Amino acid sequence: MRIAFFVNAIKDEYPRFTTTVFALAALSRGHEVCYITPGGFVLRADDTLHVSVLNLPKKAFKKVETLHKALQSEETTRETIDVTGIDVLMLRNDPSQDADTHPWAAQAGPMFGRLAADRGVLVVNDPDGLSLAQNKLYLQGFPEAARPASLISKNLEEIRDFIGSQPEGIIIKPLQGSGGKNVFKIDGPDDSNINQIFEAVSEEGYMIAQGFMPEAKGGDVRVFVMNGTPLERDGKYAALRRVPAKGDVRSNMHAKGTAVKVEMTDKILAVADLVRPKLIHDGLFLVGLDIVGDKILEINVFTPGGMWSICDMHDTDFGESVIMSLERKLEMRESSHGNLSNRELAVL
Repeated sequence: MRIAFFVNAIKDEYPRFTTTVFALAALSRGHEVCYITPGGFVLRADDTLHVSVLNLPKKAFKKVETLHKALQSEETTRETIDVTGIDVLMLRNDPSQDADTHPWAAQAGPMFGRLAADRGVLVVNDPDGLSLAQNKLYLQGFPEAARPASLISKNLEEIRDFIGSQPEGIIIKPLQGSGGKNVFKIDGPDDSNINQIFEAVSEEGYMIAQGFMPEAKGGDVRVFVMNGTPLERDGKYAALRRVPAKGDVRSNMHAKGTAVKVEMTDKILAVADLVRPKLIHDGLFLVGLDIVGDKILEINVFTPGGMWSICDMHDTDFGESVIMSLERKLEMRESSHGNLSNRELAVL
């Protein structure tokens, strides 16, 4: 098959990105791999959808570093093709990265992904599901038992009142954002820094305040969920614990969090099971759940990261499991004679 990865920019890709892990696994299994960026689509007057793709050389790389070097070199070739020349389009961009500087690019993935799916390309995650999950408000659609007490507002007094109702304080962050940017802990409604924090976070739009969970001091657990269930291979789960840097409340790797091995527990599996029906309904093939205790703090649907670290610490190729699942989906699409929608096929 020919698999295309939709990313923000080629120059912003890194060797240990999860996308690179998937590209390495796809090439190792004999598939063709190409990359697409937001400005690459063309809907022509005859209603055909074309796209500019950057092709990786078709060979099996042994390391993500070698593959990344090839991606950034003259070993790649660029061409414009009909989108039907792609079998699988994996939407792996982070809309928040483009929201300020390239707002036109933020929704290019779901928008053109929907057109690609209409033309027979398997698109994961499903574009309609991604549109529903474009910010942290999406978490509020899951069972209350699976998420912490939350308030979404731009009103400082509303936030003060909410802080007063949370004995352990709150975590406040932009409703739309990633990478741990502008994430703060507020201990109480009279915190001396509350006005400055409010100004910093509210500049990015609506804010989400979540009741602080003391267990978060030890970090959160990132669990990859594929086809609605935690990704498992050889009796191991694709999961890790992200431990915050000293003096920081953020576990994100971008915020200098540290990845350590974690054992899957019945509590974590129970939380994942609570969100399974909606993930299936929305066609979300691969997501990252960030779990503290028995609550999900975030559901990462666009670019869940950490796969390289997980594969390395478990000495297990979870990336290959993801590619194998995509192979099976193409087989199921062919045997169904077109009777399965993209949303259905994405999670089978």
